[in-house]
Amino acid sequence: MERFDYIIVGAGSAGCVLADRLSEDGTRSVLVLEAGGRDSYPWIHIPLGYAKTFFNERLNWCFETEPIPGFDGRRGYAPQGKVLGGSSSINGLVYMRGVREDFDHWRELGNEGWGYDDVLPYFRLSEHQERGADAYHGVDGPLGVSDLRDEHPLNDAFIAASRAAGYDETPDFNGAQSEGVGRFQMTARNGRRASTAVSFLRRAERRPNVSLRTNVMVETLTLHEGRVTGLRYRVGDTTQDVEAKRLVVLSAGALNSPALLQRSGIGDPSVLGAAGVPVRHALPGVGKNLQDHVQARLVLEAKALPSVNLAVRNPLSLAAMGLRYAVLRRGPLAYAGGQSGGLLKTLPTLARPDIMYFVMPFSSADLRNGLDPFAGFTIAGCLQRPDSRGTVTISSPSAKDAPVIAPNFLDAPSDAETLVRGLRTARRIVGQAPLMGLVDREMRPGVDLQSDDELLAYVRSTASSVYHSAGTCRMGTGEDAVVDHRLRVHGLKGLAVADASIMPKIVSCPTNATAIMIGERAAPLLADEG
Repeated sequence: MERFDYIIVGAGSAGCVLADRLSEDGTRSVLVLEAGGRDSYPWIHIPLGYAKTFFNERLNWCFETEPIPGFDGRRGYAPQGKVLGGSSSINGLVYMRGVREDFDHWRELGNEGWGYDDVLPYFRLSEHQERGADAYHGVDGPLGVSDLRDEHPLNDAFIAASRAAGYDETPDFNGAQSEGVGRFQMTARNGRRASTAVSFLRRAERRPNVSLRTNVMVETLTLHEGRVTGLRYRVGDTTQDVEAKRLVVLSAGALNSPALLQRSGIGDPSVLGAAGVPVRHALPGVGKNLQDHVQARLVLEAKALPSVNLAVRNPLSLAAMGLRYAVLRRGPLAYAGGQSGGLLKTLPTLARPDIMYFVMPFSSADLRNGLDPFAGFTIAGCLQRPDSRGTVTISSPSAKDAPVIAPNFLDAPSDAETLVRGLRTARRIVGQAPLMGLVDREMRPGVDLQSDDELLAYVRSTASSVYHSAGTCRMGTGEDAVVDHRLRVHGLKGLAVADASIMPKIVSCPTNATAIMIGERAAPLLADEG
């Protein structure tokens, strides 16, 4: 049987970082197992290429949720990267960290070493910041973080209108002032996506103490007398057992990490029993505490502004777009999922922002059906700190069966109320100059919908996830905690979790930057385990 010091399950946002950091001194043998293939598909590396990868089953788990009562019984889409780099290879590239209060709250929940001042050095450690180093940013890390290469005129209009509506502008969402409106940065370098596979795993692969295996499905962990000693994985029709001398680390993401624990008999006995899995280690919190950001979209038609919607329908525009990117790494193909936005309060009495806005120079009722046929733009208002909680459970012992994802979006009345206020706040911004003079009409929800009940019905019938699943292997203490503050699974030796699933509460922005930080933070915590 093969033996390695560390086995990392999942080469995603955190797993690639962890593989790089644990192997860099050359003394530890590291095996990385990834269910997907190599990141050789060209569209992965082109920023706007997420439109080509987001529903691609070769690169994406493409999970579907259970019917969601708060969404009028609609099912939701739950993508997760299944390729080297994981979701960092298919996401919208926006680089935002959680705000100070997010991490200080983690620490208040009993997670020593996870306050803002504790984690800031690990954000800086990763970063190759285009703007240079300062108290909040680093330049010596492998992760490219850059400004927008091409400005869309919608950004200036949105920021100016927001200021007219009484909101401040922030020059850096990841700096001293996170609240306000401004331009996003993106995980890109020289106009190309900076996934964790490109930034971290490439250099780890060059080391003789690192082994990488792709297209493998980890079926179950191996337990012996209270210790995880290794795992079994499948390649095609062949199974292989492998042993960890020190530690198995799950970095398979907030949907797959709890599912693997449950398949291995680690979890809530009632869930395991229903799935036909013998209980090996009772841990009730596995798969609970699922959190995600939910968005309600204000869609506008603005014929005075260039829209990606129309550009992609014109063969000449498409050709020019491709040529400009190929030669200059500029133009719409260099766009992130959102170019500008804000962290804003929908009520003046709030202590901190409750809505996160993404402003996008395109629109779609459903990206699977393409973009809208008009000059559309989107202002998406997203819940920063949802109160609703969901679950991830298995239905059988088989790794071939997708996990059962029940997100319970808008289960908490406060979440729906916040999204309705978010729509009203977005409308108030659109009603200010200069944005007001550029917008021809509001396409969705439409000006005919004005009452709270009408807007709530619109939210329930059209809202969607922002695809930031987190929290299902909660870090902390208490009966529903899964890992401790050193990311070790409670009650077991030889097993840790390091990915977005460990978040006790989801951060107030996209989760990718924080997942990368979790990989950085995990490396020194786990380096001496075993």
